[in-house]
Amino acid sequence: MVEIWGFWRSDNWGGRSWAFTVFLGMMVLHILAILLFTRGFLLTRTELSQYSQCSDVFDSPCSPPYDHNVNNSSGAPGCWTKPSVDRLVIIVFDAIRFDFVAPSTFYPEKKPWMDKLQVIHELASQRPSSARIFKAIADPPTTSLQRLKGLTTGGLPTFIDVGNSFGAPAIVEDNLIHQLVANGKRMVMMGDDTWVQLFPHHFNISYPFPSFNVKDLHTVDDGCVKNLLPTLYKEDWDVLIAHFLGVDHAGHIFGVDSSPMIEKLEQYNGILKNVVEVLESHSGPGDLHENTMLLVMGDHGQTLNGDHGGGSAEEVETSIFALSLKKPPTSALAAFDKSTCQLDMQGRRICLSSIQQLDFTVTVSALLGLPFPFGSIGHVNSELFALAAGTWNLKRLATHDRQSLSELDEWMQNYVNVLCINSWQVKKYIDVYSSLSLIGFSEKDLLHVSELYAQAQELWSLTPESSVLREKESSSTLLPAIKRQIEAYSAFLASVASLARSNWTEFNLKLMGIGFCVMLFSLFLHASSIKRLDNLCGLHSPSSGDSGNSFGMIFAYIAVLIRACSFLSNSYILEEGRVASFLLATTAMLQLRCAIMKKMMLLEALALVFLVPFLRISIELGQLKQAVSSLFLKMDPSRTLGINGDSQFWMSITQFVPILALMIVAYLLYKSTVCCSSHGILKYVIVGSLSNFVLIAIYWACNDNLLNLPMVPRVIMVNLIPRIIYAVGVFQVLILGIVQLLVRETTVNLEGSTIFKVLAMLSAWSSTIIVISGKQGPLAVLALLIGGWCIIRLMRLERNAENEYSGSSLFYALPVTQWSLLAVCMFFSTGHWCAFDGLRYAAAFVGFDEFNLIRQAILLTIDTFGFSHIFPIFGLPFLVACCCPSRQTKQLFSLRLCQVYLMYGLITAVSVTFTILCVTIQRRHLMVWGLFAPKFVFDVVGLVLTDIMICLSSLYYMV
Repeated sequence: MVEIWGFWRSDNWGGRSWAFTVFLGMMVLHILAILLFTRGFLLTRTELSQYSQCSDVFDSPCSPPYDHNVNNSSGAPGCWTKPSVDRLVIIVFDAIRFDFVAPSTFYPEKKPWMDKLQVIHELASQRPSSARIFKAIADPPTTSLQRLKGLTTGGLPTFIDVGNSFGAPAIVEDNLIHQLVANGKRMVMMGDDTWVQLFPHHFNISYPFPSFNVKDLHTVDDGCVKNLLPTLYKEDWDVLIAHFLGVDHAGHIFGVDSSPMIEKLEQYNGILKNVVEVLESHSGPGDLHENTMLLVMGDHGQTLNGDHGGGSAEEVETSIFALSLKKPPTSALAAFDKSTCQLDMQGRRICLSSIQQLDFTVTVSALLGLPFPFGSIGHVNSELFALAAGTWNLKRLATHDRQSLSELDEWMQNYVNVLCINSWQVKKYIDVYSSLSLIGFSEKDLLHVSELYAQAQELWSLTPESSVLREKESSSTLLPAIKRQIEAYSAFLASVASLARSNWTEFNLKLMGIGFCVMLFSLFLHASSIKRLDNLCGLHSPSSGDSGNSFGMIFAYIAVLIRACSFLSNSYILEEGRVASFLLATTAMLQLRCAIMKKMMLLEALALVFLVPFLRISIELGQLKQAVSSLFLKMDPSRTLGINGDSQFWMSITQFVPILALMIVAYLLYKSTVCCSSHGILKYVIVGSLSNFVLIAIYWACNDNLLNLPMVPRVIMVNLIPRIIYAVGVFQVLILGIVQLLVRETTVNLEGSTIFKVLAMLSAWSSTIIVISGKQGPLAVLALLIGGWCIIRLMRLERNAENEYSGSSLFYALPVTQWSLLAVCMFFSTGHWCAFDGLRYAAAFVGFDEFNLIRQAILLTIDTFGFSHIFPIFGLPFLVACCCPSRQTKQLFSLRLCQVYLMYGLITAVSVTFTILCVTIQRRHLMVWGLFAPKFVFDVVGLVLTDIMICLSSLYYMV
């Protein structure tokens, strides 16, 4: 930092080493601020090392599930609760929406993907007391890792774990799988290999299959089908987990309303039918599956275009279908039946219930007679628990005389005892967590839950412990007392869950404040550096003759502040793309007015004005993907525009338009090489890009089956061409970097040389970005070219009285702001938004079928930030090279280029600073993890990427 301060105080500004050092220093400050703030904001909850043990239950005030005098060693039938189920089959259909499972009659309008799982409807209608459909509500973020972690630990997910979604670490805290192993249960797993990453040494037998190739709809599912049915006939397991991925991948690639999705659902219906047939055929007395429960469930839902990760209803609503092969007493289920019943399309009566996924772990543990995971804060669900009520051997539980109790009394007394153990475990966890964690829960919150627990325990101590009262009381007088106990325990558990959801993250306000102050300091350095460059250029505050520049500067400041301040509202964050397009349109209208008054640049002003509506339409199409009732849901351009896929004419048009746009881009690039004088190897770089454009056209033709090459397998062509394009692109960028670092600039025409270097760099990136982004790529490039050309040309409106350009930063304020707004519009118009379901995961597998973390992360980053960061930042020197007076010195040219990059970095840093301020203020907001935290992550990643691009640009462009 001392070296940076020395550079800042010196007068030798503008050189390559100076620029790189200053920009590197800014990047270090930003990274430091982000790390400090993130350490205070995105803290994970403290994972405690305690594990529940069977013997712990004797420390509780509740009745044990067996006689104290019975030796409950490893061979004992129960642990914390009396086991209701001997074997458990869990089939996970990844990303199963609730309306995939629920009958269509529960919805106002029938959709093509509904009523495909008919076997579930049939079982739920024929066996209402032993089969039930549940709407399972997940907690965001709804990525697979968080959901599997939540389903097995019984705790709430932590936002920062999203970063581990592509490389799941082993779970170290207490969880259901650990308890199964610790209590002698044998487990078999097949399907999604995330399970063996989370639990690497827990399964007796496992058949994992790679899970991250979203283009592959069948490998994981076929592996499950191959191993599932044969395993059901074996006796060497107690719990079987089969995790299918076809629906999730079909959603990511094709969307919900697509033929592959319908085919997958129909395939799953056939699989379930076969599984149920096997289970029922061996469910007789003494048979293998006499006491088996089947759970068919999803880990999360998905939006209509196949995305998930956020907190919308479509993403958090999935399903659980439970089937007990022993028929429970109807009265036990009816006692707590809160279901909604309706007739389906075949006239069958089907009932739907609801459950929180948070309650899954503790309910399954109670059914299997296991200790509840230490960190679980769930509530044993009464309806799911009641499905297996008939599997109890209704004998005396201890020394109390229960002959006077009916079957329902027996079940309810067992259930309230389970709730007592459940509440005791949760209270124990909350106390230990508060004592060991740095912050924990507030005293007021702890006092409130303690009072609720004390009230529940008081009811427990009054009723069930008096055997004399039991003998004298009838069932009619005992049941109300038991119900009061259940209500008291339920109120306590619900209060703890609500408290955890609202206060789980431990915000370190000190670190957050320090990080925010560092960001403010970086803004001060940005502004001071820009001012210093003005002074070094011999320029000062604008005179009266520079009123146009001054007005443009003020308007630019206002636009930046309006956009930054909009981040303080969750509504405006959702509308960020529309806000940016509105501000860009406002500046365009301002310049159109100026062009009309000066009678010049009318074409450019009109072109920019008319470009913005097209960007707005594309933003609307991208944003509507998040809407529940949107019609714009398909990745296929023809369906996105609502075109009938059966119309050959329109299908040909939609296939031809991207090719035409690509040809226009190639022609413009070719014309630029002809107009400019020869620059040796730089021209060959551009020629290489033109060759890549031809390969892109062939690649698209192969995907659309327009080319039939019998001698070359289509799979090879589809993967080989993108890899060739990537290799050529990397080689081009390396050549440009080596040439710039090793070859000293000798030309006196700095402006022309810079323009050609910009063209070479953008062309080197263009083919890679276009092939990753798909057929929207050429259209997006055209929009950028038109928008950039208009902004550059309209800078001529800001000439001063002497018909020369002002070298002051005031002159660049408005065009740099417009450049930044155009970049923001491109982010949203290419179908992205600031949420994890706004990532186009399919782009990470363009050219590859197998998963590699680093490679896929790079491709996904290029797709996400290519049009909004890479193109705009590397193209920023156009503003200086195209609009500066000729024959200027190298130092003056470099100073102006530094000014432009500093201003662009300042605009980005201001936006991120307000985002940090926003998440600080809204840290307790209901949408903090669903909206504000993803916005923060996208913005800080964008800021760091901007700093990196600016540092590389300073090495490449500075002379």
